[in-house]
Amino acid sequence: MTPTIAFLLALTFLISVGALLALVWSIATDQFSHGASAARTIFAAGEVGRAEDPAAGRHGLADAPRDATDEEAVTARREADLSSRVPVLTLLASAVVWLVVGSLYGLLSSLKMHMPELLADIEAVTFGRIRPMHLNAVAYGWASMAGLGAAVWLVPRLFKTPLMGAGYATAGAWVWNLGMVLGLVSIGAGLSDGEEWLEFPWQVDALFVLAGGLCAVPLLLTVRNRQVRHLYVTSWYLMGALIWFPLLFLLANLPYLFPGAAGATVNWWFAHNVLGLWVTPIGVGIAYYMIPKILGKPVISYRLSLLGFWSLALFYSQVGIHHLIGGPVPTWLVTLSIVHSVMMVIPVVTVAINHHGTMIGHFGRLRDSPTLRFVWIGSLMYTASSLQGSMEALRSVNVVTHFTHYTVGHAHLGMYAFLSFILFGAVYFIMPRITGWEWPSRRLIVLHFWLAFSGIIIYVVALSIGGWFQGLALLDGDTAFMETVRLTLPYLKARSVGGALMTASHLLFAGHFLTLLWLGGRPADRPTLFRSTIPEGRT
Repeated sequence: MTPTIAFLLALTFLISVGALLALVWSIATDQFSHGASAARTIFAAGEVGRAEDPAAGRHGLADAPRDATDEEAVTARREADLSSRVPVLTLLASAVVWLVVGSLYGLLSSLKMHMPELLADIEAVTFGRIRPMHLNAVAYGWASMAGLGAAVWLVPRLFKTPLMGAGYATAGAWVWNLGMVLGLVSIGAGLSDGEEWLEFPWQVDALFVLAGGLCAVPLLLTVRNRQVRHLYVTSWYLMGALIWFPLLFLLANLPYLFPGAAGATVNWWFAHNVLGLWVTPIGVGIAYYMIPKILGKPVISYRLSLLGFWSLALFYSQVGIHHLIGGPVPTWLVTLSIVHSVMMVIPVVTVAINHHGTMIGHFGRLRDSPTLRFVWIGSLMYTASSLQGSMEALRSVNVVTHFTHYTVGHAHLGMYAFLSFILFGAVYFIMPRITGWEWPSRRLIVLHFWLAFSGIIIYVVALSIGGWFQGLALLDGDTAFMETVRLTLPYLKARSVGGALMTASHLLFAGHFLTLLWLGGRPADRPTLFRSTIPEGRT
């Protein structure tokens, strides 16, 4: 056993032990004993059975008499929303900028896959530079900053107290932006660490560690000042993400410690854990809040939701080494990773039962709620991408899909169709509550959804089919390598069509976001719906 493998095993063991200790604490403090009543903690009295999204009627509640709601609780919640206004606006506005930047880099890199001569004489936009610039802009710029913005907004709501130390989060957002600018400029100039998800130079990485620490301060201060005894399941997911990610990011970016094959092992341990212990908890946690809140219906099995979180915490830390099947790593380590990947079916199924089961009888709401349409589709894609990932870890499947475009399609099914859709929905939900304005145009929201949805479906289907054929061709010793390249060209062109649709949706989304900030929209007591459901005369 090499020192690197021993280090990773010890670290993942400590993460699991930490999760186990937290589980013991949650049991000792009766976090599991509340059952159905705990699922109602996100609702004020009188809100169950009533929709909150989009803003409709008084305080965004459209379906019941005004005197049925606990006005004091609703007022406290609105104060909690306003307490996070500055850092949330900073984080979300920054995220939208990086989404546009990352999308343009992504579209250009996609075009270069079947048009290699495109801008080939300009060093700064060669494929080897713009592809990692795309990855880092959307992963650390868009997804991470939007996820942090949603988390900062949710924390005071979940703990039913104003956000404490909001200035730390605002400062963290600006330091994070500084890191993004320096990191992307470094990659564009050819200064990269050369490992996927870890391309930024380690000197720049220090800024992200500092920024993450600043953003975590309000969480700790607000938890200490919380007005609730029970921690709703979304709280667990967000706290887990905000604790796990800084640890993973810091250790994976320590310079000069993991050369050669050891570096590859650490690289893929981090690259997959950043998905499972950072991206996944944020997306799933947001969905566990948004879906019940929009429907006015608690999740169907609250204990199952907690089981899903703890099984994620206990199983995910070893996932990732299956990317090195056939590489210079011990076979038993790869097998351990495969077993953990298959075990991930447990948290995925628990989330699927709760999210999709809660929707039963309410699918009609997809016609009128922008947030629900994005968030539920994102949750559906989480189920699909996670089950696909467990299957892809199996050696019999991996031997075909490894080193092919199939893996790229799978990655976008998770990072985009799952996470980004949930983040889009969260932005549509959050912005009216911190600006006092509803979105100016329901048609633009509809167009954004269908452009993004059509784009990602074309993208994933094309790369999944083309990647599978590519893998079979690579396994055929009688097929020349250039034939496998030519085989993929139609699918790569379809990928660019899908990428162009997604980029167009992002430009539309960014323009709509800017319009809301600059010109405002309807007053927040008026709805932005796909289909109006408010009786005439109701304000």
